[in-house]
Amino acid sequence: MLTFGLMFFCLLQDQFDNLEKHTQWGIEFLERYTKFVKERSEIELSYAKQIRNLSKKYQLKKNSKEEEEFKYSTCRAFLMTLNELNDYAGQHEVIAENLSTQITAELSRYTQELKAERKSHFHDGRRAQQYIENSWKQLESSKRRFERDCKEADRAQHYFDKMDADINVTKADVEKAKQQAQMRHQVAEDSKNEYLTYLQKFNKDQHEHYYTLIPHIFQRIQEMEERRVGRVRESMRVYTEVERKVLPIVSKCLDGMTKAAESIEPKMDSKQVVESYKSGFEPPGDVEFEDYSVSMKRAVSFIAITECLQWLFYTTSQEDYSHLPPEQRRKKLQAKLNDINKDIQKEMDQRDALTKMKDVYIKNPHLGDPDSIDPRLEEITQSLEKLQLEAHKFEGWLTEVERKLLEKGSESQRTQINLVCFTYCMSSAHSPDGSYTEDPSTETTMQFKSRSTEFDDEFDDEEPLPTIGTCKALYPFEGQNEGTISMAESEMLYVIEEDKGDGWTRVRRNEDEEGYVPTSYIKLFLDMNAKGAKTYI
Repeated sequence: MLTFGLMFFCLLQDQFDNLEKHTQWGIEFLERYTKFVKERSEIELSYAKQIRNLSKKYQLKKNSKEEEEFKYSTCRAFLMTLNELNDYAGQHEVIAENLSTQITAELSRYTQELKAERKSHFHDGRRAQQYIENSWKQLESSKRRFERDCKEADRAQHYFDKMDADINVTKADVEKAKQQAQMRHQVAEDSKNEYLTYLQKFNKDQHEHYYTLIPHIFQRIQEMEERRVGRVRESMRVYTEVERKVLPIVSKCLDGMTKAAESIEPKMDSKQVVESYKSGFEPPGDVEFEDYSVSMKRAVSFIAITECLQWLFYTTSQEDYSHLPPEQRRKKLQAKLNDINKDIQKEMDQRDALTKMKDVYIKNPHLGDPDSIDPRLEEITQSLEKLQLEAHKFEGWLTEVERKLLEKGSESQRTQINLVCFTYCMSSAHSPDGSYTEDPSTETTMQFKSRSTEFDDEFDDEEPLPTIGTCKALYPFEGQNEGTISMAESEMLYVIEEDKGDGWTRVRRNEDEEGYVPTSYIKLFLDMNAKGAKTYI
């Protein structure tokens, strides 16, 4: 019974060249598939890079105006989405790396081994074919030689028989012809033996060639081809597994994006808008009746009021943000003061660095001239003095506006200034009898001072703030700074003072423990009937 390799040979014994072409096509297909996986890996890597760049482009930038926007839940959700997108890009990088290491690199190495193995197999096949062809040529050569020697022996025998029958031929000639015939017969016999030897050898070589060598070579080629096909199958399986392994993490990233979207709270964002832009002004009072029956008096009053307002417009400095509502003014002053303090710290750091450098130059003159540092130190000193004066000026304005906010008068600072100015202008414009006077109304001024003094006295005798509602902690907060208070998640606290626009609410835990917590960290439940509770923005 023939083996499978022998059957394979019997079917393809005359297709050796076609097998060589087919195996070459198989290697080219393997190289083509390797190139496909490599390009897919490059696409994944490029996609991951573009996703990372996109995420980085829209990330929050430090010390930018965008920091204020991230107090809204939409912006925080967008930031969470960008972070998840960055992780999502990382999974595509994992896909690219695994495709490159597990398939591209492995197939490239295997292709080189396959080429060497194929070359070896077909080299053995060509050598076996060359050997059997040489054996066949030797057999044909000995056969032709045997045929020639047999013909010459027959001619020599025929010549001897002719000479032996001729009575006119001498005995010596007959003996010579006999010897020649015998020699030719011996040569023919030797050729026959040689021919038989080569024939046996060829038959043996042919049997070994067709039943041993070539089937064995074909068997190895078949095994090589099956391994190649199996490697392609395994590579295609790994190709899908590489992407399937990252699907759970990709799914988590998508779940994170969904969670970020669900975390958006429209009501909380609208509340943040209210907290950010509330003015702190009291609602305006009723509009007083204006008497237009006395036209001259009204015209003079209008001119005086116009001149006074023009004086206010040009004398009020924009630098102290007094044109803004109290809460907005306090925020602007605090932000400006923070910027100045940062500049002061930066200048002080530069001064300290230059001072150390100068000390090094003094101790090691070969490193540099100590006097070359002095101009820069002098420049920094002057800059520090200017910045400190600026800081002192803004601290004064900030202290003033905070005091005004704490006093919580019936009118803001600008309203009080306008009232005094309006009183002064009205008094300067006309007297009770319609004539002009140079002296302001001392009575009105004294009444204003009296009310201010009375308010200050009441503030000095102020008792502890009453409770105006309660609040629930949405997140835990560790009050590490002075004036703040720690709270745990879901803890209930008493509210004693609402947020004035700075993002902090004053709460109380018990009689001896109170402080400020971030307004965005709590949910307020105000008692609208309590004293101090506001019913407007």
